[in-house]
Amino acid sequence: MPELLSVRNLKIEATSYPPGEPPKRVTIVDGVSFDLQKGKVLGLIGESGAGKSTIGLSALAYGRGGADITGGEVLLDGANILALGKNGIRQIRGARVCYVAQSAAAAFNPAHRLGDQVIEASVKHGLMSKDEARKRALYLFGVLGLPNPEAFGERFPHQVSGGQLQRAMTAMALCSNPELIVFDEPTTALDVTTQIDVLAAIKHAIEETHTAALYITHDLAVVAQISDDIMVLRYGKQVEYGSVQQIIEAPREDYTRALVNVRQAYREEAADQSAALLKVENVSAEYSNGFKVLHDVSLHVPKGQTLAVVGESGSGKSTLARVITGLLPPSSGRVVFDGKPLMPGLKNRPNDDLRRIQLIYQMADTAMNPRQTVRDIIGRPLTFYYGLRGAQKTARVKELLEQIEMGKGFVDRYPAELSGGQKQRVAIARALAAKPELILCDEPTSALDPLVAEGILKLLLRLQAEEQLSYIFITHDIAIVRAIADSVAVMHRGKLVRFGPKSKALSPPFDDYTDLLLKSVPEMEIGWLERVLATRRMESAGN
Repeated sequence: MPELLSVRNLKIEATSYPPGEPPKRVTIVDGVSFDLQKGKVLGLIGESGAGKSTIGLSALAYGRGGADITGGEVLLDGANILALGKNGIRQIRGARVCYVAQSAAAAFNPAHRLGDQVIEASVKHGLMSKDEARKRALYLFGVLGLPNPEAFGERFPHQVSGGQLQRAMTAMALCSNPELIVFDEPTTALDVTTQIDVLAAIKHAIEETHTAALYITHDLAVVAQISDDIMVLRYGKQVEYGSVQQIIEAPREDYTRALVNVRQAYREEAADQSAALLKVENVSAEYSNGFKVLHDVSLHVPKGQTLAVVGESGSGKSTLARVITGLLPPSSGRVVFDGKPLMPGLKNRPNDDLRRIQLIYQMADTAMNPRQTVRDIIGRPLTFYYGLRGAQKTARVKELLEQIEMGKGFVDRYPAELSGGQKQRVAIARALAAKPELILCDEPTSALDPLVAEGILKLLLRLQAEEQLSYIFITHDIAIVRAIADSVAVMHRGKLVRFGPKSKALSPPFDDYTDLLLKSVPEMEIGWLERVLATRRMESAGN
């Protein structure tokens, strides 16, 4: 079968701005080559900053953030797209080659309905009429498990969950029936049960249409389910390239073996659940339209411990965090912090209450001002809570950067000059700047590769031990729950279905929903996805 995409000796450069030094050109992708046939999937694996997304975007003849393709060829059906003019490249993007971004929240226009955005490229490229595109979008909404597919396209981006928005972006890419799709961490924002459905839908679409795909991820267990081959990258260079079976079962390079074998260290569960720093007492909450999203939730977090909150997209995890922080006042119930009831609304809380409870957002892209430097982003809480300015503030910012293992050289960089993982670490440093007692972590490692995520989790655990910090860790990653949690809360459709110490919450007997969550955690096993889907079909038939 002829190659659909051939990349030969790809070289990509960008301009670096070291502090106190003149700008200089640096190579961020160096001599990468690979081939991809129709209907096949190549997984690109590596840590943040390895060049995965940069290589993926080269398939659209695009260099992000000032990156320039300075060498090599990108051949689509034998034609070098780098040699095409602007009009030629414009005809390819969104028609023959589509892109699914890591952060759907940053990719959708908040002023337009989702359905109009999903069909826009297909209609503008003349690939189908509006009616045909809408029918195609409706079909994809159903395939991707979006709620009420007939009406989903009428919603605006802010009216759906992060996981639903990511699936809508996958529908937008699939709408035009492209020859090649670049998936850039498409399941990062999804819970494990939804992730299975999306992976199955993507895999089925590729098999049915013979669409080729580049699948960029830091999760080897995920890429093993969908890819035919895997390329491991580090510092912009190819480390290892081979079949999924060879990479997973017999990696040749030390770095690849580290990626395959990385495991979070289990921690001992603290026994004392009595001295609660935070209590959520019979809290219900609803949006302004009257839709109820939390139903009589009660839980507690002891000082110096971690509560993991798990559940699928739309289960109420992030809404619970919004209630605790005061961003969404509860309709009933109350939140008690350090023995004192908190004011329901953010604007009524004193500054010291605001300081003591901090939030790390899931999507660092949308949580930072792109016009502010790292110094300004981390420094704002230092000024707001402690009045630090000038040299004192800069010194503290540099200390925080050292704590998150980025170093003081990043102090004058802008968000656009950082990788996804680096942005998230800056967000963590911003939360730490306030010296809080409780941090609500909303999927803070979801954008990080396993090795970097492990370092961040170890950092959070060290800070917890040193400062007696308490965490509420919102996640869909059961491996993280097992690694860091003292207690676990399982949420489903706004209700708390399971709550208790980790040893009990993750041990049988399970309720049906918790059982489904635990069975949906991807395993480092080729064919795992098919086995899980077959089990689901058998269970459905039995019912």
